[in-house]
Amino acid sequence: MKNLKALSFILFSWLLLMGCDSSNYEQTFDTSKIRRASLEETEAIVEAFILAEDSTTIVIPEGFYMLNTQLILDNKTGVKIKGAGMDKTVLSFRNLQTGGEGVKIVGKQISIEDLSIEDAPGDGIKSQHTDGITFRRINVTWTNGDKSQNGTYAIYPVQCKNVTIDECIASHSKDAGIYVGQSENIVVKNSLAFGNVAGIEIENSDNAEVFGNTARNNSGGILVFNLPGLPKSDGKGTKIYDNDIIDNNHKNFATPIGDGPNGNTVTMIPPGSGIVLLAAKEVEIYHNRIHHNKTSGVSIASYQVTGFPAEAPNWSPYTTDIYVHDNEYKRKRLSTPDLTRELGQMVSIYNAHGKGKTQDIIYDGIWDENISPTIESNPMRICIQEKNWENLHFTRFYLMDGEDKITSFKDHELFQNCQVKVNTDISGLAGLQLDDQSGR
Repeated sequence: MKNLKALSFILFSWLLLMGCDSSNYEQTFDTSKIRRASLEETEAIVEAFILAEDSTTIVIPEGFYMLNTQLILDNKTGVKIKGAGMDKTVLSFRNLQTGGEGVKIVGKQISIEDLSIEDAPGDGIKSQHTDGITFRRINVTWTNGDKSQNGTYAIYPVQCKNVTIDECIASHSKDAGIYVGQSENIVVKNSLAFGNVAGIEIENSDNAEVFGNTARNNSGGILVFNLPGLPKSDGKGTKIYDNDIIDNNHKNFATPIGDGPNGNTVTMIPPGSGIVLLAAKEVEIYHNRIHHNKTSGVSIASYQVTGFPAEAPNWSPYTTDIYVHDNEYKRKRLSTPDLTRELGQMVSIYNAHGKGKTQDIIYDGIWDENISPTIESNPMRICIQEKNWENLHFTRFYLMDGEDKITSFKDHELFQNCQVKVNTDISGLAGLQLDDQSGR
């Protein structure tokens, strides 16, 4: 993982120069010493986005650009947006009075690279209805003291095709740092997500690979969700491998949004969650280092645990066809599960290993009784083949008699003697150099 090591070296070098404790993960680059761009230079960047033609390059020179308007690239093809480096070109949207996103992109075969985005009132950078979008060496963050005032998503492609996110940094989002939703053909690699509610999230999407990333100090490290009522219903086919999912114990500072069918689903994520699957379909999780997440390393759950309505056309609330194998788990000796969220309370009180015990893998045990009257046949095809079971904490809950009759079991054997084949194909993503070191 040469690229990720280089990325981490840059980050930690800046932390050392600023005299910060890197264990706090609270800042990326010190932008206070970057040359302030003039008003004329800033207006020239706005004009370059407005007047951009197909197959052109927008160059953003080194400087700190204080913008009071969005940067919008609308319905263009083959445009490249290039800064001088994450620590050299900074687009600040702190003074933006209208609009949500800092940068918004719609088009085909667009790339944006080598710059930072700060303090957008909504999402840092959003791409929508774009076929072929590449984010490379993009840093998106917020510098507010009150994180509840931060934007929702840092890097946010939605309803897109052929998405590449490579060597990026996303921090301090009040929802997900790197979020890919309702999209298909996706790679998220060699990136760093920290200080968010959710580090990396794949939602209602098809054909995604998430590898070589570090997700740390978020409330939840990596999420795969399928939510009801969205323009694209069930997504399927996600591989999560060779990631460092470490110390995701950050306070959940997500703001509940209304009383709609989904609310704001990430508000339910208990701090201390490594990987969370919710109504997920066809997911393979392997060769990850899942360390020191105080509630659970891997959580496998159906949508019913949210308490929200669980019906929608062409959508199923059940998590099915899951293959978890060959991961490395570590628990801190004195850590205890989170108690600020109901799911964390359930893990702490009702787990099969004793109250207050961190779990490596949990399964809510909810299954479709139309397929089987009992769980012994493993009707949802949850397959777990981890090593050293004698050292792992696994809990299957039984919740189908109501919340007042929660029971739990250590019966991982029910889920061992099976294997699910998850098919993904990312070969069509232009310029992608595969570095799946597992040999798959």
